[in-house]
Amino acid sequence: MQGLMMSGQLTITTIMNHAERIHGDSEIVSVTADNPNHQYTYRDAFARARQMANALQEIGFAQGDRIATLAWNDYRHLELYYAISCSGQVCHTINPRLFPEQIEFIVNHAEDRWIFTDPLFVPLLEQLQPRLPHVEGYVVMTDKQHMPETTLANAHCYEVLIEQQPATFDWPQLDENSASSMCYTSGTTGNPKGVVYSHRSTVLHSLVSGLPDIMNLSADDVVMPVVPMFHVNAWGTPYSAPLCGSKLVFPGPKMADGETLTRLINSEKVNYSLGVPTVWLALVDYLNKTGESVETLKNVVVGGAACPLSLIKAMEKHGVWMNVAWGMTEMSPLGTYNNLLGWMQELSPSEMDQQRIKAGRLVFGVEMKIVDDKDNELPWDGNSSGMLLVKGPWVCSGYYRLDEQLAVDEQGWFNTGDMATIDKQGYVTITDRVKDVIKSGGEWISSIDVENAAMAHPHVAEAAVIGVPDPKWTERPLLIVVAAEAVEADKQHILASLEGKIAKWWIPEDCVFVEEIPHTATGKISKKDLRKQFADYSYG
Repeated sequence: MQGLMMSGQLTITTIMNHAERIHGDSEIVSVTADNPNHQYTYRDAFARARQMANALQEIGFAQGDRIATLAWNDYRHLELYYAISCSGQVCHTINPRLFPEQIEFIVNHAEDRWIFTDPLFVPLLEQLQPRLPHVEGYVVMTDKQHMPETTLANAHCYEVLIEQQPATFDWPQLDENSASSMCYTSGTTGNPKGVVYSHRSTVLHSLVSGLPDIMNLSADDVVMPVVPMFHVNAWGTPYSAPLCGSKLVFPGPKMADGETLTRLINSEKVNYSLGVPTVWLALVDYLNKTGESVETLKNVVVGGAACPLSLIKAMEKHGVWMNVAWGMTEMSPLGTYNNLLGWMQELSPSEMDQQRIKAGRLVFGVEMKIVDDKDNELPWDGNSSGMLLVKGPWVCSGYYRLDEQLAVDEQGWFNTGDMATIDKQGYVTITDRVKDVIKSGGEWISSIDVENAAMAHPHVAEAAVIGVPDPKWTERPLLIVVAAEAVEADKQHILASLEGKIAKWWIPEDCVFVEEIPHTATGKISKKDLRKQFADYSYG
C-alpha cells in the first residue's frame, strides 16, 4: 500500500520560488570590487537571476553543461547559484586559491564551457587561457564602468550581459536527481576529485542544516557566510538562508580581514556567521588590538580544520559562542554539529571544555560507524578510535569521471579518511586524519590533540604537529609553532605546559618556531608541506 500524497521534485528552484514569494523583502548586503556596500533584496536577486537565465539560454547552453565560477562571496555569485542550477546547467565553483596547475586541471576535467570570474582573477585566467581548450567564453563579474581590459577571448561584462534581458523566465521542470553544482576537492593527495551535488541532495541538506539544534535559522537572523562560496557551496548557506528568509551579508574579497568583518557585523547587525579557524583568529586579533566589540554577533560555526579550545575561549571573551561542526566536500558538507544543549549546563568547566571541542553530534540524514583496520565495527563508547565511515542522501557515491576510483564500499559506506571516536550520545571526536596520525613505538599519537594542547599556551598563535623519524621509536611528534606577536616564546616553557593535558609519552621532545605555517587552499594546515619542509629533521 502506498501513501496518498502528492509527489513533487525537490529542486533548488523550489527554494528560490519560496524565498522570493515569502521572504522577498529580506536583504542581501555585499562587498564587491566595484561597490563596497551593495544592498538589495531577495526579490531583486531572483529577478536578476531570471535575466541571467535568459542570457544563458541565448548563449545556447544545454542541460548538464558545466559553467564555472571563480569568484568571492557576493550578490552576483548568489545570482549565478540559482540562474545556472535552476536552468538545468551545473554551477561549478572553483577555488581561486588553488595552484594555477590545479585550476587548469579542474577546468579541463570538468569541461567547463564558460567561466564567470571576479575581476581580480582575470590575469590568472589570461595566463591559463591557452591551456583551457573547452572554455568558449568568459564573463567578468562587474559593471561596465569597472570592466578591465583583457586578452581573454569572447569576454563579456556581467552587467552588460544581462541588462537587456527580461526579468521573466520559464524555469524548466527538472528531475530532482539531476546535477545542480559541483566542487573539486583540494587535491592534497593527487589530482583534485570532482564531487557533483544533486538538486535533491542540496534541498535535503538545506532543510536539515537549518534545524533548531543545528544552525537554527529564521527570518529574524542576519547570516554572514565567511566560508567561501567557491568551497562546498559556502556550507549550504546560499540555500538554507533564503529557505528561512535570513538576511545575508557577503564580505566579498575581505573574508579574512578583521576590520571589514567587524564593520559588517556592526553595521548590518550580524548575529550568526560561519568560517574556518583562521578567519576567527583574524577577527579576535583585530578586536584585541583595537578594543572594538561585536555586540550583535552571538553564534559562529567553525569547521574545515580542528578548532583549539584557546580560540573558543578567546571568542567567548567577546560574547561570541563558537559551535564546532564537521563535514567534507563529499558530504555537502554537513555531518555533525556541536550546539549548546540544556544538559550541558550541569557539566563542570573542564567537562564543558572537553565537550565543546568535539566535532559535534551526528545530524539526521547521515549514518556513521567507526571500524578498525580489519573493518570490524567499533562501539560508540567515546574511547574506541577507528576509521570513520558515513552514508546518507547528501554523501557522494562516486567522483566525476573517475569510475575506476570508487568512493564507497560494497555496502555503500564512504571512507572519510578521518580517525574518530563516537560516544553513546552520538558526539564525534576527530582524533586525526589517517595520513597524519603519528605511530610511535607501535602506538598512535593524535596530532590534533597535541596541537590543541599547545594552542592553550598564551605565547602560541598557531601550532602544528607532524611525525619525524626517530631511531628508537620509529616516529616521534615534532611541535611547530608560530609565536604570538610581541612575545619572546620559550620552547621549553611551551613543552612543559603540555604536561597533564596529554599523555606524557605524547609530548614532543622538540618545538621549533616558524614565521608562518602553510595552509591549504581551504584554510587547513598543510601537513604535506610541513613534512617536506622538515624532511631532513630527525630526533636522532
